[in-house]
Amino acid sequence: MIQFSEVNKRYAGGNEALAGVSFNIEHGEMVFLTGPSGAGKSTLLKLLALIERPSRGQIVVNGQNLGGIRRGQIPHYRRKVGVIFQDHKLLHDRSVFDNVALPLIIAGVAHQDIPKRVSAALELVGLAHKERALPVMLSTGEQQRVGIARAVISRPPILIADEPTGNLDPDLSFEVMQLFRRLNQVGITVLVASHDHTLIRRLGQRVLSLRAGRVVAPELQGDAHAGRA
Repeated sequence: MIQFSEVNKRYAGGNEALAGVSFNIEHGEMVFLTGPSGAGKSTLLKLLALIERPSRGQIVVNGQNLGGIRRGQIPHYRRKVGVIFQDHKLLHDRSVFDNVALPLIIAGVAHQDIPKRVSAALELVGLAHKERALPVMLSTGEQQRVGIARAVISRPPILIADEPTGNLDPDLSFEVMQLFRRLNQVGITVLVASHDHTLIRRLGQRVLSLRAGRVVAPELQGDAHAGRA
């Protein structure tokens, strides 16, 4: 599903964010990406989302070499990759319904089909009763769940999240991670960047660890099969 082969990313000014990164993530896996600040976690996710391009190496997603995707094809590719940010990136002058519906509108989904799909996505994250609220009326945890609903509304086979629980307390963090597990259990491949090692151990999924732009310790935390139970 996801394959990095000797991927390097060097920014202008000489900063090397990733160096020789290679790994595979199979279809239907849930994997955590860890490492200290500056290790390259966000850069790796940006490469997957085609927000950035690698300086060298190859990235293949679902059999497609990302190096062959032209600029005009990027929006179509991104419909297959749901992206969740730490700061939610919600439109604060739009309702929860409108925020979640936005990817469908951009994709040209028939207007009559949008309400049913938005309702289903909000039901999935436990916010069906909040569809008319503005983001400012929601708690931080609820805002993050709106971001998750928006990311999955297009039914992408891959979901990536960059420190999605960084602003949440431990109970809310576990609640959000459990939601990712439920999404993974219905077949979505999930990659989550997180620095919360206690929470990662609790969930028992495979871990890719970055240090100074290199994968140093991919390992299984606990029993991965138990983590899917």
